Amino acid sequence: MAGSNIFVGTLDLLILRAVGRDPSHGYGIGRWIQDRSSGVLEVGEGALYPALHRLERKGWLASDWGRTETGREAKFYSLTAEGRRQLEADSARWHEHARAVTAVLQS
Repeated sequence: MAGSNIFVGTLDLLILRAVGRDPSHGYGIGRWIQDRSSGVLEVGEGALYPALHRLERKGWLASDWGRTETGREAKFYSLTAEGRRQLEADSARWHEHARAVTAVLQS
């Protein structure tokens, strides 16, 4: 996964959503986003891992070491209570923004 084709400002929201139900490691988060977008959104490592670290510093993600499905040791990320509140607020803002842009494009 080289580079990223995600609009600026949406990566944090997508990451928070990706770990909203179950903790996941970085590669799993990138794959989840790609899979849920039917391959349209690709998050490169150079964008993903700095974003994960930034969200962790903000207190929106917590991390713990664990083993992947293949037995590899990896850092697993999960939402904090503050991260869940941020996800809810950002999701509401995103839906409002998307409705407004759609209205303009359809006019």
